[in-house]
Amino acid sequence: MDLMINKNAVRSVPQAIPIPASADILSYAVAQCELGNVLVARSGKGVCSILLGDSASELTADLASRFPQSTIIEDESLVDDDMAKVLRYIKNPSDGLHLTLDMRGTPFQRRVWEKLKAISVGRTVSYTEFGRWISPITHPRAIARACAANPIALAVPCHRVVRSNGDMASYRWGLERKLELLRKEAAV
Repeated sequence: MDLMINKNAVRSVPQAIPIPASADILSYAVAQCELGNVLVARSGKGVCSILLGDSASELTADLASRFPQSTIIEDESLVDDDMAKVLRYIKNPSDGLHLTLDMRGTPFQRRVWEKLKAISVGRTVSYTEFGRWISPITHPRAIARACAANPIALAVPCHRVVRSNGDMASYRWGLERKLELLRKEAAV
């Protein structure tokens, strides 16, 4: 059998140009609130960071360190709606905080963060109990580490996790903020 190939049919196919990691663009804004300053950042997929702190420069530096491969642009117009929801939640948490999220972390962290969203406003749960929600063998310290790595404060409510005896454990955004959030949520 003779195989005939038309020379005109053989063409080079252009190679796909890889998209550089820096194509990940995050827009953010900072506002003052009852808890100090709040930074809200979003990607094209959703809110990827809500940070609480004392100064805008501190929060901006924190955002840059959490997303070193991203291009970060201050643009209030792109996060205006998300910021309004966050500020409304801080003033009155009764309605909850409903945002489209872009959760970035390890598979274990994302599983913890997803489960944290199931803790209702006004409720707290211990690290041990919460660990059992993930797996019967999950260690409370693993939960604490995932909470500490959470870049989406408030929408992923790690402030609702406490020690087994009910005492407040440390909080990435400050123990005073945790106490204030829990006080406001308990009043709901």
